[in-house]
Amino acid sequence: MGPLQGVKIIEMAGIGPGPFAAMLLSDMGANVLRLHREGQGGLFGDAGVDPVGRGRISLAVDLKDPADREKVLEFADRADALIEGYRPGVMERLGLGPDVMLARNERLVYGRMTGFGQDGPLAQTAGHDINYISLSGALDGIGRRGERPVVPLNLVGDYGGGGMLLALGVVSALFEARGSGQGQVVDAAMVEGSSLLMSVFHGLRSGGVWKDERGTNVLDSGAHFYEVYETADGAYFAVGAIEPQFYAELLRILELDPADHPQWDQARWPEFKLVFADTFRRKNRAEWSQLFEGTDACATPVLSLAEAPAHPHNIARNAFLDLEGIPIPAPAPRFSRTPAEVHSGEADALEAWGLDGRLAQS
Repeated sequence: MGPLQGVKIIEMAGIGPGPFAAMLLSDMGANVLRLHREGQGGLFGDAGVDPVGRGRISLAVDLKDPADREKVLEFADRADALIEGYRPGVMERLGLGPDVMLARNERLVYGRMTGFGQDGPLAQTAGHDINYISLSGALDGIGRRGERPVVPLNLVGDYGGGGMLLALGVVSALFEARGSGQGQVVDAAMVEGSSLLMSVFHGLRSGGVWKDERGTNVLDSGAHFYEVYETADGAYFAVGAIEPQFYAELLRILELDPADHPQWDQARWPEFKLVFADTFRRKNRAEWSQLFEGTDACATPVLSLAEAPAHPHNIARNAFLDLEGIPIPAPAPRFSRTPAEVHSGEADALEAWGLDGRLAQS
């Protein structure tokens, strides 16, 4: 099932955004063949379960071996798309660049994932998520007032501005190719992807309602009504009561007088944050959860990775699946007619690529 059922995609194995994009495409129904070096593991080798590697068959290839390179080209002849995350020029030097592959298969969509893009002064420079989001302006905006920027895991560059952008680009090019009969190269760069995620903040800044000083704005922990507060048991509660009706409900549950806490008096936001902090420390997280549940106060408990799968809402929505005894996020978004799912039909996948089980395990 899945909206991409029947689409065949080659994944040149790597780490970070490439595998994440391949996971998304596989979850959506694409038949993804992962080509990896002998002995190549993920970011952390063989440690733990790899949910990002789910749903696809994997084949070891030696790209320095002419016979294996020819094998990759033959797979590309069968494929609708290929995704790779090497430095610019690597695939060309191997004889596997887009010019070669598109000459053989003119419908092929060739997705390329890099930090800085296929050209430009930094194209050949090494980097990681933190470097890409530092150049896009995203990193500078995340953090508290008077403190250094906070690293937002590797969600902004690798995944939001990287893998998801690549997956969107590939799907868009596949859609276009259905009408034109022509493939093309998709150049996805994490600097540009993370910059794209900052679009609304460029708009707010140009309108004079967003300051460059982090931790002083509505959505960056500057506001008392958009903040994280510690509870009596050392846990945390998230508050995001932006609209006036939600703010009013928040104050009602906190038993604070609206007349004494005008929402948009920015000069008093630091003062109000101290009041809110003191209030939240009077009850534990479970008590606040009970008080806020079912209300429009936009206040929710901060759950750990271990706790999130057990939350009643996540259970009701089947938001997590079991993979070798480990809870992993389920495919998203949801489709009413062609539901996304983690692939398990290995026999069909092998047949689509002209492989047998023995070869796929090599």
